[in-house]
Amino acid sequence: MSQLLNYQQLGSGKDIILIHGLFGRLENLNMVAKALSENYRVTSVDVRNHGDSFHNELMDYPSMAKDIVAIMQHLAIESAIILGHSMGGKIAMELALTCPERVDKLIVADIAPVEYPPHHNQIIDGLKAIDLSSVKGRKDADKQLAHYVDNLSVRQFLLGNLTSKDGQFVFKCDIENIDKNYPNIMRTYQGSNTYSGPTLFIKGANSDYILPEHRAEIVRLFPQSRARVIQGAGHWLHAEKTIAFNRSVVNFLAT
Repeated sequence: MSQLLNYQQLGSGKDIILIHGLFGRLENLNMVAKALSENYRVTSVDVRNHGDSFHNELMDYPSMAKDIVAIMQHLAIESAIILGHSMGGKIAMELALTCPERVDKLIVADIAPVEYPPHHNQIIDGLKAIDLSSVKGRKDADKQLAHYVDNLSVRQFLLGNLTSKDGQFVFKCDIENIDKNYPNIMRTYQGSNTYSGPTLFIKGANSDYILPEHRAEIVRLFPQSRARVIQGAGHWLHAEKTIAFNRSVVNFLAT
């Protein structure tokens, strides 16, 4: 029997599944989950090698999409609205393109169905360089990570993965497996399917993850897609502009 992702459920009603991004945890989308749970049953998941989910040496989009199908089967969810941010958006797209019958509506937050150049190398190197045996608190880890990552908010997000186990700090996310699979994570959908269900791409105006040159590929794979741009937001649009993000989602779901 395949391993199941760690999950958390809120609310009742029609099903929505939320999928976080790279180095994230299901808690990252809590502000979205809480708002949506007023009218929906919201299932937030930790993807493999993240949070409290299982670790696995293979980490590609077909495998991660199958993880979502497995949790849906476990929870007796025939189909659901799927919302994913960043890497979670790529998992959501993979699911919609390979198992369209499972996806009622698709919401993709600040990622495009394209291959991206490597841009997390410094982060991966920094996380691997932290000497966890010498870490007595988050400040110690932050000091070491600052040599590689100068943005404080990014460091705080990454160090949200720190947890104490048997008296020593460890990372919840599996840095080694992420590093080994990083080329897979940067890739895009490799098949020839399209998804004709209702689709919303939400872009942070200050983010460069979705660019004008990505439009043709978005329309090709998702012919019923529409776009929403959130002003004043970057890649972490759901955290930076939570009210505007949630409003965009609710308005889309109402149509």
